Amino acid sequence: MTTLKAPFVRRNYGRGHGYKDANGVKVPGVTTILSKGLPKPALVNWAARTAAEYAVDNWDELSTAPISERLEQIRNAPNASKNAAALRGTKLHDAAQQLQEQGVVDVDPEQLPLVESYLKFCQDWDLRAEHVESTIYNVTYGYAGTLDLIATLRDGRRWLLDLKTSKGVYGDMALQQAAYRFAEFLDDDDTGHIRMPHVDAVGIVHVRADGADLVPLTAGKEEFRAFLYVAQVAATSDRLKELVHPPLTPEKIEVSA
Repeated sequence: MTTLKAPFVRRNYGRGHGYKDANGVKVPGVTTILSKGLPKPALVNWAARTAAEYAVDNWDELSTAPISERLEQIRNAPNASKNAAALRGTKLHDAAQQLQEQGVVDVDPEQLPLVESYLKFCQDWDLRAEHVESTIYNVTYGYAGTLDLIATLRDGRRWLLDLKTSKGVYGDMALQQAAYRFAEFLDDDDTGHIRMPHVDAVGIVHVRADGADLVPLTAGKEEFRAFLYVAQVAATSDRLKELVHPPLTPEKIEVSA
């Protein structure tokens, strides 16, 4: 097992990003770990349904395309839908960060309802941000990530919050937040590398065009332990091919005396 060295840093690559330790060794991210190590059977059904709906909704256009092109468009429909949703979330995150740092925000017209919902949430809950879009990492367990927000709300508690624009709030989000909560270090532009601050509560800000809800999560030590199990499965999935060796022949087998 590779020994990682602090500090870890985030590197941006276009729309994507990754993490490396002080020696330039790649460090797995929290969301990547969850996608590789946690089964999501509902996604299989969602992908099949999305592909079928795309085929029905675009039947006339597809009927004029070559068969190979029809297949490719239908096959890519789930990815296109997922990428569009991810882009909406990214734009909201960017707008939220600009709002917290500058007090004003420039938004695309299609993003305006989501941003207005989030702004009203901030006002209703008297949100006072402490850390926004900060890199977190855990040297002991070898992972990194980017949390959305640590803020004090109207109830006086310090919350670890994640902004979501998905259709719902799901249990795997608790494992993601537990990984952030039990990180060892936090790094942002204002503080530099510091010990991960203590938080009193963990939740999702579920942002929709018609409003935003604060959804509390259970993200304690038990959920963190579950995340570490998922990380172990994810690490094993990366080396499955290494577990299979070339076929043996009788000539290659050494017989013990």
